[in-house]
Amino acid sequence: MKKIAILGSTGSVGKQTIDIIRKDKKNFKIYLLTANKNHRLLSKQIKEFKVKNVILTNKKSYLIIKKRFKKINILNTLDDIDKIAIPKLDYTMSSISGFNGLKPTIKIIKKTKIIAIANKESIICGWSLIKKQLDKYKTKFIPVDSEHFSIWSVIKNINPINIDQIIITASGGPFFDLKDKRIKKTPKLATNHPNWNMGKKISIDSATLMNKVFEVIEAKKIFNLELKKFSVFIHPKSYVHGIVKLKNGLIKLVAHDTDMKIPILNSIYNDSSKIKSKKINIKLLNNLNLNKVNLKKYPSMNILKLVPNNETLFETLLVSANDELVDLFLKNKINFDDIYLKLNQIIKNKLFLKYRLKKVNNLGQIEKLNEFVRLKTKSLSVISKIK
Repeated sequence: MKKIAILGSTGSVGKQTIDIIRKDKKNFKIYLLTANKNHRLLSKQIKEFKVKNVILTNKKSYLIIKKRFKKINILNTLDDIDKIAIPKLDYTMSSISGFNGLKPTIKIIKKTKIIAIANKESIICGWSLIKKQLDKYKTKFIPVDSEHFSIWSVIKNINPINIDQIIITASGGPFFDLKDKRIKKTPKLATNHPNWNMGKKISIDSATLMNKVFEVIEAKKIFNLELKKFSVFIHPKSYVHGIVKLKNGLIKLVAHDTDMKIPILNSIYNDSSKIKSKKINIKLLNNLNLNKVNLKKYPSMNILKLVPNNETLFETLLVSANDELVDLFLKNKINFDDIYLKLNQIIKNKLFLKYRLKKVNNLGQIEKLNEFVRLKTKSLSVISKIK
């Protein structure tokens, strides 16, 4: 039986991972589940898979689970992953959203043979720390985002020096075909993604195209390539997820339905996996409709010009400020267009410029800066008041 752990088992990716395992229970043993608040769903998962180790970070939910399950190991903080006595895992899914996923991702690497990561913040802000652990414990890494998994599946056995160009596709979000500029871009409209069923935060990032800024930064780190080798094209139907041109002249693309279970399942089973999927959509392949990104419509793509070649704390600044601005928009405290305008002002503000040159040395640096930037951004009424 494959021994596995799921960090963030009640979130979207965690639930889809559970769904895949449910269909093949005899071949899997879940040793660890983690969640934040959803004690009801977590309780069902514990019972169904007879899980003996659980971490629930919300205090109230933790006390409920603790009272409900008296014979299993239940902890209240992700910092205690080190204290859990489990055998060497075959596979770990790291799908805790946000910065909360970085520390447990780093901690669990030594306990698993394979780690699949679906957490953008971990890779963008802490890749050098993750890579160090991966190398130290000889743990295999698989990216789970559809774009990165597609690229990885094509180039995993190819020397980076032989890669000429990589195209990452973007749906363009709900406002791609918006003709009437007078329509107010409300949180309700911005979270109505045309292709994917995603959470509010990532839906807003898709609407601004910040998700593609983050994905290019991720890909640069994961595949150890220069930024100039990446480009983003709008592909409204989200059928093709990555295109790779090799220096030998071959061009390889990966297409699949808009279903996250496809990369998740393939990260678990590799090439032996099977999934019910639609037939090849020839109509879509005949009309991929790839478009260059209109920088007037999606000015956030200009941020890629500011990304330093080396890994620095700039990425933490970028992610933290964007997170808070998206939150302000969802609470109707700023307008949609303010997300980019204010983000651009923040990352260029003299208070934060020094972080473009500061190398990432440890997790504490990232956590401290994340908290500082969030507090500064949250307290703003106008950017000019930052001091």
